[in-house]
Amino acid sequence: DITQLQVGQKLELECRNDKNTGAFWIHQDKRGTLHFIAFINSASRVNFEGNQKTSTRFEARKESTFYYLVVKSFTPHDEGKYFCMTSFNQNLYFSHGQPAFLPGTTTVAPTTCGPTSKISKSGITEDPNLKTPVPERRIQEDLDFFCHIFIWVPLAGACLLLLIALVITIVLCQQTRRRRCRCKR
Repeated sequence: DITQLQVGQKLELECRNDKNTGAFWIHQDKRGTLHFIAFINSASRVNFEGNQKTSTRFEARKESTFYYLVVKSFTPHDEGKYFCMTSFNQNLYFSHGQPAFLPGTTTVAPTTCGPTSKISKSGITEDPNLKTPVPERRIQEDLDFFCHIFIWVPLAGACLLLLIALVITIVLCQQTRRRRCRCKR
């Protein structure tokens, strides 16, 4: 927890990500606007805002499973909440957010701006109250989903092929039956 922030102080934040998928750092200012700060990939390469390799205001690094963000010299412009965001299985997960305010600041940014804390590629949004789900449970849910796909999609395809084969067989049998009836009279 950040207790005594002062102007010009160095602020270091950390985020743990066991999935080795990289991490984004995002700042929510006092008005609630989100600002991209940096992305650290699994190979420890850092990209700051504007696809820059360095920043005059921030440092970012990866050590083992921890992703760090350093505000070099804290200013009133840096006040707000800082979020670590990771992507796993096409879902985005936000940390709870670390508030960072100077003493005497009473304006606190809202913690959510609508139900957009988890966004999947299918366009479905969910709001898990900015809590990162238990990784083991999430992995099990994803595995269950893929098991269902691998079972039901081939089964549905096989049923469709059998239905098409049945229709073709019925049509051909009716044509053969008509020919036999006409020729023998």
